[in-house]
Amino acid sequence: MQDTKAIFAHSQDVDLIIRHVLAGLGHGIHAGRERGAGVEFSEYRAYTPGDEWRRVDWKLLARADRYFVREAERDSHVAIWLWLDASASMAEESASAKGLSKLAYARIILGCVAAIAQRQGDAFGLIIAGDNRIQFTPASRGPRQMHRILAQLTRCEAKGGLPEADAVRASLHFARAPSLIFAVSDFLEWPSATSEALIRLRRLQHDVRVLCLQTEAERLANFSVGANYCDPEQATGLYQFSEAARQTYLQQSAQHFASVKTQCRQNDIPYLNCTIEQGIGTVLRAWLQLAGRAG
Repeated sequence: MQDTKAIFAHSQDVDLIIRHVLAGLGHGIHAGRERGAGVEFSEYRAYTPGDEWRRVDWKLLARADRYFVREAERDSHVAIWLWLDASASMAEESASAKGLSKLAYARIILGCVAAIAQRQGDAFGLIIAGDNRIQFTPASRGPRQMHRILAQLTRCEAKGGLPEADAVRASLHFARAPSLIFAVSDFLEWPSATSEALIRLRRLQHDVRVLCLQTEAERLANFSVGANYCDPEQATGLYQFSEAARQTYLQQSAQHFASVKTQCRQNDIPYLNCTIEQGIGTVLRAWLQLAGRAG
């Protein structure tokens, strides 16, 4: 499999990159049993508008003069939710891969999860947290839903800050039903309304998994000495990076992400940290297999 830098150098098309990453991946998100368009026959039910014509039993139609759909058992029992941090800090780009930002990487990872959910016949939806608000795409199934999700992922931009607690709480109505939530962020802001929401969802017995993204430069503090930097999510503040600041930065960064990991572990939330220069397929596989829950 090509590495991330080579993939983004070759194409910026989200759909094409997702197809490339998923080629040969070959496994699902979870295991369960629910009736649907599967392989093992279960029973018939009356046709309703919106059912796929390929599932109609034409032989039974000839005998009964009515449309019936074949029901089967398939792997599905929860809704899949994609939670994307689209705040301004996610616009940070790799120093070694042109056009590869944390947001671009997150788009592909979550797009792959959506494609797997569609392949399994699961309902899946999208939550985008950025520009100080929440964008909510209700969960649904099928190719049209996949097109909607890809369009939203492609259009979203990294800007503004994370939404406040009230805005996040207002979007948690999906939590009434069992859910599997895949959240991608750089988690530079932790604790936050987002982290509190994810912890609350886990305490409500939802399966929550988080992926923390960094650039290699962020992880290793490979910033240019003497250069000026500003916080993209704050209106004021200009900081000059010095050699003396490097060790302080590394120490504080390590403490911060250790705290994030510890709090995730304490709340039984599987946590994975990676850099956006790592291979997308490798990271995706590791993320899906967290807690031994991959199908």
